[in-house]
Amino acid sequence: MKWRKYSFPNYRIFKLVPLANLLVLSLLSATVFAQFRVSGVVLSQQDSSAVKGCVIYLEGRQEGERSTITNEKGGFSFGDLSNGTYTLQLISADFKALKYTFTVEGKDQTLRLLLQGRQERLDEVVIKDKQTDFGFTRMRGVESMGIYEGKKTEVIIPEQLVANLATNNARQVYARVAGLNIWENDGAGLQLSIGGRGLDPNRTSNFNVRQNGYDISADALGYPESYYTPPVEAIGRIQIVRGAASLQYGTQFGGLLNFVMKKPNPTRKLELLARQSVGSFGFYNTFTSASGTVGKLSYYSFFQYKRGDGWRANSHFDNVTLYADVDYRLSEKSVVGIDITHMSYLAQQPGGLTDGMFRDNPRQTNRERNWFKVNWNLMAMHFDHKFSINQEFNLRLFGLLANRYSLGFRPNRVATIDDNSERDLIKGDFKNWGAEARYLNRYFIKKSLSVLLAGVRYYHGFNHSQQGLGSTGRDADFSFVEPERFITYDYRFPNRNVSVFVENVFYLNDQWSITPGLRYEYIYTTADGFYGNITRDLAGNILNIQRTDEYRTNGRQFVLGGVGVSYKPHSQIDIYGNVSQNYRSITFSDMRIANPSQVIDPNMKDEKGYSIDLGVRSQQTTFYNYDIGVFYLNYNNRIGEVQFYDENNRVLRLRSNIGQAIIMGVESYAEADFWRLLRPETKNVSGVIFTNVAYIKSEYKASQMPGIQGNQVEFVPKINLKSGLRVAYKNLKASYQLTYLTEQFADATNAREGGVAGVVGVIPTYKIMDLSLSYEFRKYRIETSLNNLANEMYYTRRATGYPGPGILPSDGRSFYLTLQVKL
Repeated sequence: MKWRKYSFPNYRIFKLVPLANLLVLSLLSATVFAQFRVSGVVLSQQDSSAVKGCVIYLEGRQEGERSTITNEKGGFSFGDLSNGTYTLQLISADFKALKYTFTVEGKDQTLRLLLQGRQERLDEVVIKDKQTDFGFTRMRGVESMGIYEGKKTEVIIPEQLVANLATNNARQVYARVAGLNIWENDGAGLQLSIGGRGLDPNRTSNFNVRQNGYDISADALGYPESYYTPPVEAIGRIQIVRGAASLQYGTQFGGLLNFVMKKPNPTRKLELLARQSVGSFGFYNTFTSASGTVGKLSYYSFFQYKRGDGWRANSHFDNVTLYADVDYRLSEKSVVGIDITHMSYLAQQPGGLTDGMFRDNPRQTNRERNWFKVNWNLMAMHFDHKFSINQEFNLRLFGLLANRYSLGFRPNRVATIDDNSERDLIKGDFKNWGAEARYLNRYFIKKSLSVLLAGVRYYHGFNHSQQGLGSTGRDADFSFVEPERFITYDYRFPNRNVSVFVENVFYLNDQWSITPGLRYEYIYTTADGFYGNITRDLAGNILNIQRTDEYRTNGRQFVLGGVGVSYKPHSQIDIYGNVSQNYRSITFSDMRIANPSQVIDPNMKDEKGYSIDLGVRSQQTTFYNYDIGVFYLNYNNRIGEVQFYDENNRVLRLRSNIGQAIIMGVESYAEADFWRLLRPETKNVSGVIFTNVAYIKSEYKASQMPGIQGNQVEFVPKINLKSGLRVAYKNLKASYQLTYLTEQFADATNAREGGVAGVVGVIPTYKIMDLSLSYEFRKYRIETSLNNLANEMYYTRRATGYPGPGILPSDGRSFYLTLQVKL
């Protein structure tokens, strides 16, 4: 041992320090005061899927962050931890609470935590299989500022489908959604037209259609038709909530249809994806997207151009879609973002056919001067904030600036040869904006978790609609001829809507939950304008022009209620049920429009009713998935059309409140990977069979109109079947699908023949087969589809107006090829 003397300018210090001990002391000090990090991922014990939004409390820490919430991939982390023992407490609405104790001993920790479903036993289970890639799943009980416990929900994941995505082929994309009736007259996928349970599929108008949670239809109240459909290639998830969505998202009988666009890549500054597609009938599609995250800024954008000539002549189209989503993280608790969408297209329309014309040649057309033009511009801003681990807030501001123009020769007699006279021109301009705020609070009643959702919404709509004479030319000239004389319809439709809604999930125990809810609606609509009529002689000369001014207002307020129940007796079974009231206000086109074959009842009333769901479904696993349920829909004041003869013995259609419609049935979906069930040790081979079948009975229970009571409800095939097989070996996948629908009627009179107009009558039984393949290697993917494999001649729609009137044939056999590159 030695003495060392340390000299300083003003004083002298002596210390006795063993050199070896000094080194040990330094190492011990570094270890004691070092800071470490614990990170990990929270997964579902059933299928190893990421658990988003799980609240995690850290016990045992004296200073610093003591709580967090898992991200989209179930990830979490805590930093600046010293050596010691800590306990994590995990809380999620869909899973049992979990406590996990760990020790930090001189190094970072990485954890993989499995949460058990609320109905599971506490035995430890380890799941090693990857999350299912069926391409179809469901909403969690509480997810993305929404409550879905006890509701019938479906989620489509397009990225996992083996289907024709380039044309937005709805028959394949929505194949696993039970009971959907799909109109297939648009082979390019420019517009989506789906309905379910007897609801009119026309431009999906009976759903509340949203993109990233905000409205995208022309007018959510007065004109809820969706002329814009996002490209499936850009969609991350398609969320569907049936009639019980009336309390959270709007009062429609169909429920919610929400397109969740793809999210920015969180791990790369720039990711590029390019897709080039070619196909039958001159089809070409190019799709390019860019995505990434730079610091606190993240973005996703795409450009799409699509063109084609169509299966029938006079069906050419050009389509452009642009989209950009930019998000900025203000802090760990706050995110702000903006979405911008532009879509435009011009499409020539070949017109409709009569029954006889379709039988003779379904590809024929006698309309060369009919055109349709759409320009759609959307903007939305969102602000997301977490007041605490249990309290979240979301605000969305959204707006629409759009128009749709239709031009053509459309007499009541579909077979009439075009005489090159003035065409009928209809213009619709839309300027709408709104705001919706939501507050979500997770709280405890004694030891039981409850979740409260409350929200308020304001909507301001304005629609300017005009109809009159267009040019005599053949081109897409959307200008009126002498508008001061020949505009026979000019209305402005301002409307206001205020909504307040609240729902609460009460988890009574690990098996039972109950979700009551209420929604208050105030609606005020106005119709301000004039309508008129042009009288001509037999030679076509104008004899008289009449105009009638009109001003109508309609204000109403009401409260809707509903309740849902969920019972989970087993780890893989969920029995659910709900009843909810529904409401649908009359639309602008229900008020007044000039149509040569249609008469509108001026005393039409809003539609009201309720829907009931009861079902049993699996808690999805890697091997199988099912949802079997029954439903009952009571539809009062249902708006529809019936045939009648006028004083000149002409066959016309009256659009009015038909009566009370009762629609009930069984909807079932089941899917299983039979190869993995038989040989679970196999990793590279998969063989999946799915079946989606709905059996539906419908009847007009009461009606003031003669000959309607006891009839079947229109748009309701008794059997709606979609079934298929998908096989895969490593990165090679192939799918086969069969679609089968029995006959359905196009109007409430149950007419079987369409007559000279072709707008009423039966839609015959049809069956369609589709075949698709996909192969992925490194950064490339090749996709190919052969749609309508047997070249079936069929139709799914009889149009009452544009793009008809008359039967609109669906496409025959077609082939498509896509090459994708991801950089």
